[in-house]
Amino acid sequence: MTISRPTYTTREAVKARLDVKLTARMDGIVDDAIQAAAEDVDRLCHRQFWPQVDSRAFDWPTRESPTSWRLWLDQHELISITALTAGGTTIAPADYLLYPVGGPPYTRIEINLGGSAAFAPGATHQKAIVIGGLFGYGNDETAAGTLAALLDGSSTSLTVSSSAAVGVGDLIRVDDERMLVTGRASVDTGQNLAADLAASAAAAGMVVADGSAYALGETLAVDTERFRVEDITGNVLTVRRAWDGSTLAAHTSGADIYAPRTLTVVRGYAGTTAAAHTQGAAVRRHAPPALVRQLARAEALATVQQEAAAYARVVGSGDNEREASGRGVKALREDVYGAYGRKARIRAV
Repeated sequence: MTISRPTYTTREAVKARLDVKLTARMDGIVDDAIQAAAEDVDRLCHRQFWPQVDSRAFDWPTRESPTSWRLWLDQHELISITALTAGGTTIAPADYLLYPVGGPPYTRIEINLGGSAAFAPGATHQKAIVIGGLFGYGNDETAAGTLAALLDGSSTSLTVSSSAAVGVGDLIRVDDERMLVTGRASVDTGQNLAADLAASAAAAGMVVADGSAYALGETLAVDTERFRVEDITGNVLTVRRAWDGSTLAAHTSGADIYAPRTLTVVRGYAGTTAAAHTQGAAVRRHAPPALVRQLARAEALATVQQEAAAYARVVGSGDNEREASGRGVKALREDVYGAYGRKARIRAV
């Protein structure tokens, strides 16, 4: 299955916790699991946690309503507004208020009753109010390196300066364009081993030309062995050997060092437009709430492990039969719903 939406966790995060060998077969299994987990999280909480640029139309609240100056957004939560019209007339930012105070997300819009603006129906009350803006729960982001090369307006492959902060399933942003990461491939980092490496787990110091070009948590490859960067001291990388199920081996000085920094992406994602971007442009990664990220990862991990056991991980029998593992997922699910679930409410008249 190809990733078709942001997944709140990544293929790499799930595989690292399972310590499974890097294979195309496992990639497909994990991708299925993280996408299903993200969909489950959205259904549980009745909301979308990733940002989406969109223009959405709403019915006029009607003159008979005592609150015709208030528009409830329901599942269409707002992060920010770029344009608001009612009956074809633009309403200025000073003439409306977003609630609740302290958002986003914002769940309703109210006309500022101190002004002269109003939600007007136009020719019909149906779809009379149009909101253009950024919809979703939130737009928190973290730095994810920079573009390592110029990116034109149509290529679906880009190279980043570090692979540690970006994984398959992530939603990233460069300038005003958002992209969905659907794959990763290794590329030559341009550096070589500056000293031999023995075929020993104790030989954990990888000497490179420039340690600042690497990041903690990044996976590197030399010959057929993969390494995880655990620490960086100057130009010496402290690495975990035989990572991702690879085989421990000896490597000679001058060997090429590879890293999975080439990303396959869906361009112009989440309502944005594909555009050209310069080398060195900042890459930002959408950061869902920590509990949401943990639940998505836990659900995916449980799914992968249950599939490996043919969904036979139970103890007891009859009325006493229960899952032998994954009990913590239920508690985490309850925590996420308590913190981020969009609850039923009664509107004031």
